[in-house]
Amino acid sequence: MLARVGSFCAEEFKRWLPDPFVFAILLTIATAVTAMVWVKATPVEVVSAWYDGFWILLEFGMQMVLILVTGFAIALSPAVAHLIDKLATKLTRPGPVYLSVLIGGGVLVLVSWGWVVLTAVLGRELASRVRGLNYPFLVACAYLSSQAWVTGLSSSIPLLLNTPGNFLIEAGLLPGTIPVSETLGSPLNFAVMVVLLLVSPMIMWVIRPRNEVVELNELRSDGDTARRSTVAEEADTMRLREPGLSDRLNTSAVLQLVIVVMGMVYVVLHFVRNGFDINLNIMIFIFLMCGLLLHRTPIRYVVAMSRACSNISGIVFQYPFYAGIMGIMMATGLGKAIAMWMASIVSLKALPLAAYVLGGAVNFSIPSAGGEWAVLGPPLVEAIRELAGPLSAAELNRHVARVAMAVAYGESLTNLLQPFFLLIVLPVMGAGIRIQARDLMGYVFVPFVALFVVIGLLVTVVPL
Repeated sequence: MLARVGSFCAEEFKRWLPDPFVFAILLTIATAVTAMVWVKATPVEVVSAWYDGFWILLEFGMQMVLILVTGFAIALSPAVAHLIDKLATKLTRPGPVYLSVLIGGGVLVLVSWGWVVLTAVLGRELASRVRGLNYPFLVACAYLSSQAWVTGLSSSIPLLLNTPGNFLIEAGLLPGTIPVSETLGSPLNFAVMVVLLLVSPMIMWVIRPRNEVVELNELRSDGDTARRSTVAEEADTMRLREPGLSDRLNTSAVLQLVIVVMGMVYVVLHFVRNGFDINLNIMIFIFLMCGLLLHRTPIRYVVAMSRACSNISGIVFQYPFYAGIMGIMMATGLGKAIAMWMASIVSLKALPLAAYVLGGAVNFSIPSAGGEWAVLGPPLVEAIRELAGPLSAAELNRHVARVAMAVAYGESLTNLLQPFFLLIVLPVMGAGIRIQARDLMGYVFVPFVALFVVIGLLVTVVPL
C-alpha cells in the first residue's frame, strides 16, 4: 500500500514540481506580494529589501561551494575509491544499499551537516557498482538522511543560543546563554534523533520501488558508459615530453606534504583552544587538507578539484535569490509580523507546536536555520515573556529552548518539500546524468508527512 503511495507521489511531483530556480522565482514573487499586503510595504521598499538581501548569503554560498568541491575531491582519491569498492562487495542488492545510505548518511550529518556531501559520494559510487537500483530513489535516500543534522553537533540554532553576546542577549530578551545541554542534550532532542535515524529508514524501506529499475548508466546524458580515466591517469597526461622543473614541482609530494602538515597543526590547535567546535570553516579546511594528503601531488589535486567543480552552477546563481527572499522577510518586518500573529493566537503550552509549524512554513522563504531564527527568535521570546509572566532565568531558558528547538525541527523537515538544499546533493549525484529535483522529491513526501506528525507530537509532549 505505502509502496504504491510512494510511487504515486513520485509521479505527481514530476508533473507539478518545477526546477529549483523556478521555485525560487515563485517564492520571491509570493513573498513580495505578501509583504505589500500584510505589512503594507511599498513596492519600492520591497524591491530595495530584495536587492539588499541578495548579498546576505554570499559567504554562506561560497562555504557551500567549498564544502561540496572539497568533499567531492576526497571521494575522487584512490584510497576512498578502494574503500567504496570493498563496501560494494558486501552490498550486492538494492535494499541494503538504500539502508546503508540512509543510516550512514544520518550518522555522518550528526557530526556536521556538510558531511551530506560524503553521503552523496557514497551513494553515487555504490550506484555505479550495484545493479538493479532505482537511482532517483537512492538520491532521495541521500537527501532524506541529511535531516538528522538538526539534532547533531552543527545544529545552528542551539549553537547560536550558546554563543556569548548573541543578538537575543544584546536585545535584553535573554539574561545569558542557553547551554547545549538544555537543547541538543535534552530528552526531546534525543527522541527526535532516534526518530530521524530509525523511522526514516523504515519508511523508505516500505515504500522502496521494487520493480522499477532505473540504473545510473541509463541516465547518462550522452549514453556513454565507457570508463573515465582516473585522476592520476589524467594528471600523467599533463606531463611534458621532456620533463623539466615545472613537472617536478607539479608532481612534488614533498611540497604538498608541507602544506598538509601546516594545516593539520592548525586543526589540532583549533580543537585544543576551542574544544569540539565544528563549524563550516574548519570543516572545509579539514576537507581541503585531507584531499591534499590523499591525492599526494599538487597536479593530481588540481585535476580532482577541476572535476569536483564541474557542476556547481545551481549553488552559485540560486543562493542569491533565496537571500533576496530572506532580505524581504527581514527588512519589511514580514517575518516578525507572522511570528507575532502566531504567538497572539496560542497559549504558552501550545506555543512550541505553533513555533514548529511556523518554522516549517517560514523555511520556504528563509532556508537557513540561523537566518530564520534571527527573524523569528525575538518575537517568539517576547511572546514567551508575555504569555508566562514573570519567570526566573532558568524557567525562561527552558521555555526558549523548547520553542527554539521546535523552530529548528520544523525548519529542517520542510526542506523535504522544497529543493533548496538539494543543490548540495545533486551536483554530486546528478553529475553527467539526466536527473532533476522533480524526479526524486516525490519519494520523500510520504516520509515528510509521517515525520512531521510524529515530531510534532514529540515537541508537544516530551519534556526538555
